[in-house]
Amino acid sequence: MKTMDSIRNAESGEIITFGTYPQTAEGTDSTPIRWRVLQNSGSELFLLSEDILDCKRYHGKSADIKWRDCVDITWRDCDLRKWLNDEFYNIAFTYQEKELIKSTYCTYNGEGTPDTEDKIFLLSVNEIQDLSEMHGKELRRAVGTDYAKKEKADGCNLYIYDKTNKNNYIIRNGEEIGCSWWWLRTQGNKPSRAFFIGTNCSVHSYANNSSARDGVRPALKINLT
Repeated sequence: MKTMDSIRNAESGEIITFGTYPQTAEGTDSTPIRWRVLQNSGSELFLLSEDILDCKRYHGKSADIKWRDCVDITWRDCDLRKWLNDEFYNIAFTYQEKELIKSTYCTYNGEGTPDTEDKIFLLSVNEIQDLSEMHGKELRRAVGTDYAKKEKADGCNLYIYDKTNKNNYIIRNGEEIGCSWWWLRTQGNKPSRAFFIGTNCSVHSYANNSSARDGVRPALKINLT
């Protein structure tokens, strides 16, 4: 993790490390998490994981759940929110790091759905649209770590683009890597669906919340005061 002084001075668009999470296919490592600085207000730092860190259903834990087994659920009550603020939070951050993470009041969770307070959250549709104006649509393009790509015991298996449209790839170290879908927290065009980002930076509203192929890019805010 960077020193507090370097975190405090991090500029919008910069990549910093904070916390650790498995990123190899074996899943036995504790690799520093790369975060993109979305905003630095002087009092808080708004961060989004640069990579897709894992693959989870928006709601549902059993390997027997199929994509058509979606149920009506809100962000407040979904399994992904619980996982982010419990298992992920406790794996990724030390006690000292947790002391820096603010509780964030999350709105725009879906029409008629309740607001929440979260330590770790997903971006909303409104946030990704506003942030894309600041950082460009490339902010939406993301690839998974080797750990995120690994098929899990719960049946989740990250979708990876492997076709011909070059707009759906990221070039890293001279290598072409296929992008993946990743969840937003906003409820979709039905109560059993959620918004997600497509491989070509598009925003979609129709992912069944039981889908097991979408990735997770956590977001959080660090207290700088």
